[in-house]
Amino acid sequence: MSAARVARRLRAGLRGWGGVGAMAAVCALAVLFALLLPLTQSDGADDGAEGAGQGLARGRQARAEDCKDPQDQSLSPSGGGSTIHVDAIRTRGRLVVGVDQNSYRWGYLDPNNEKGELEGFDIDLVHRIAKDILGDEDAVTFKAIPTSRRIEAVQNGEVDMVVRTMTINCDRLKDVAFSAPYFRTGQQVLAPKASTVTGYDKSLAGKKVCSAATSTALERLRKDHDSGALPASTDITTVVPNQLDCLVKLQLGEVDAVVTDGALAASQAAQDPTVELKGGLFTNEYYGVAMKRGSEDLVRQVNRTLQNYIKDPAGWQASYDKWLHPTMDQKDKKSVSATPPAAHYK
Repeated sequence: MSAARVARRLRAGLRGWGGVGAMAAVCALAVLFALLLPLTQSDGADDGAEGAGQGLARGRQARAEDCKDPQDQSLSPSGGGSTIHVDAIRTRGRLVVGVDQNSYRWGYLDPNNEKGELEGFDIDLVHRIAKDILGDEDAVTFKAIPTSRRIEAVQNGEVDMVVRTMTINCDRLKDVAFSAPYFRTGQQVLAPKASTVTGYDKSLAGKKVCSAATSTALERLRKDHDSGALPASTDITTVVPNQLDCLVKLQLGEVDAVVTDGALAASQAAQDPTVELKGGLFTNEYYGVAMKRGSEDLVRQVNRTLQNYIKDPAGWQASYDKWLHPTMDQKDKKSVSATPPAAHYK
C-alpha cells in the first residue's frame, strides 16, 4: 500500500475525533507523509534529484490546505530549477493525457469524424500543450479516464496530466498540482423541460438528483443536504462514475434532475432537446490541468502554454467559438465562460 493511501486511511480514521488533539494529529500526519512520499513515489529516472524536487514542491504546496482562492495557487510560468518531468516526456516522445471521450464538445468521439479522432475544447488544449513540449501537436496518447479516477490516474503515473473539465479546489490541491485556470463555470441543474424543477432551490424537494463520484457537484449536494440548505426530502444517493451516466439516467426517468458544471450541462442540453438548464449558476468554479504534485517544471510549462494560448487569436477564443459558443451563449447575452479567466500565481 502506498504512503498516500495509508495517509488517507489514517485521516479517515481520525474524522470521528474531536477537539484540538485531532487537529494536531492530522497536522503531524500531513508533515510525516509529506516527507515520506518523495521516498516512496518515484518515476524511476534520477530518483535522488526528483525526490528532492518533489519534497520542495510539497513543502510549498502544503499551504493549499488553507487556501481561499484555489485557482490562484499555481506556479508562475517563469522559474528555473529541474526540468526532469518535461525531459522525461521529450525522451519518451509522447505526451500521455487523461481525457473524457463522452463529453459533447469537450472531449468526445464524433461519429462523423472520418479519422475517428477525439475532438473538443479540452482536446484542442491538449494538442497545444503537446506542440509546445514536443513540437508535434499529434504526439499525444489519449487515455479515457472516468470522473471518479482523475486524481488516481495522476497520482499513479498512468498519465502525465488530466485535461478533463476538472475543477480546481482546495481539497484537490492536497492530491494533485494544478495549472492556472483555463475556464470559468459553476454548478447548475439540468432537468427535463416539462419538469417542475426550477433550479437549485426548493423545487428539488422530493426529487432524485444525480451527480458523479468525486465531483464538486456531489460535494456541494452533500454539504447543502447536511446543512439544510437543500430540502431534506431531496434524494442525492444516485452517484455514478462518469458524469454522462447521469444524463442517461435522466433520459430513462431514473432520476429527476442532474447537478453538474453548467458548461457540461449546456453541452448535454444540446445533445438532447428534451432537457434544459434550470436556473442559473450557483457556484463559481475554474477548470485546470491536473498534474502530479512535485512536477514543478511541467506545471510551469503548461502555464506558459496557457499564457500564450489565451493571447493567440487562433487559440483559446477560436476553440471556444468553435465548440462552446453554440451551446453556452444566448443571442442577447454572452456566458460568463466566454472570456478566459485571468491567471494569478502564488
